[in-house]
Amino acid sequence: MKRICMAALLCCTILFPQGTASAAGTESVRVNGRELAQEDYITLRSTTYVALRSAGAALAPEARISWEGGQAVLRSGTARLTARPGAQYVETAGEPLYVPYGVLARDGRVFLPVRVLAAALGAGVTWDPSSAAVTVTAGGGEAAPAAGYSEEDLYWLSHIISAESRGEPLEGQIAVGNVVLNRVASREFPNTIKEVIFDSRWGGQFTPVRNGTIYQEPTAQSVIAARLVLGGADVAGKSLYFFAPALTSDRWISGNRTYVMTIGCHQFYS
Repeated sequence: MKRICMAALLCCTILFPQGTASAAGTESVRVNGRELAQEDYITLRSTTYVALRSAGAALAPEARISWEGGQAVLRSGTARLTARPGAQYVETAGEPLYVPYGVLARDGRVFLPVRVLAAALGAGVTWDPSSAAVTVTAGGGEAAPAAGYSEEDLYWLSHIISAESRGEPLEGQIAVGNVVLNRVASREFPNTIKEVIFDSRWGGQFTPVRNGTIYQEPTAQSVIAARLVLGGADVAGKSLYFFAPALTSDRWISGNRTYVMTIGCHQFYS
């Protein structure tokens, strides 16, 4: 596994091409008994997005929504949700929530996946496939949980993500973190994040441990990626290995493990 793929610095922009979103996948969205207008929801890659202002107001009538520093901010009681267009996460209760295809801006409004908004505000979501209807109910779910991980886990996971994938898109950094947690859960590897990272078998598992870059200060994005991974974000599936073909001639992984995906400069294998 190699540390950096500089080409990723040139190709990490997330685009939302016109025409990828439509209301075709969802026929109706009802929030707290109120049916949203068609312009208040769209479908993007099989995900129902809802307008933050319309759906947020229906979920929490007392909510105040404002635009501050290039992001939408929803405040309701002690809850605070921030959403920046183009970002692949929102923040609530001091923690990020993963938004796979990004916070969307359309026609001067901010749209979020309905399940992300519901999780942030403790609402429940049901889907009726027969009528393609989404129903959101305030208080019908659980609010996004507070951080359930240790500072040590965050420290080491953010360091290995940064050292292995500095310059990669957020999705690629999450995938690197997924590999570490998948190893923790696997019988083939040690049982903690730190032990997985410093596993010394076969000359060491991670290049940054061997060359010392594991101790460099992690980038801000790497810390966010680590928080997202520890909070449950998963893009790498069952991957246990990754490497950057452009940066190494060692092909043991590709010759012995099952290919899963490529993100940025890294290939992932189970």
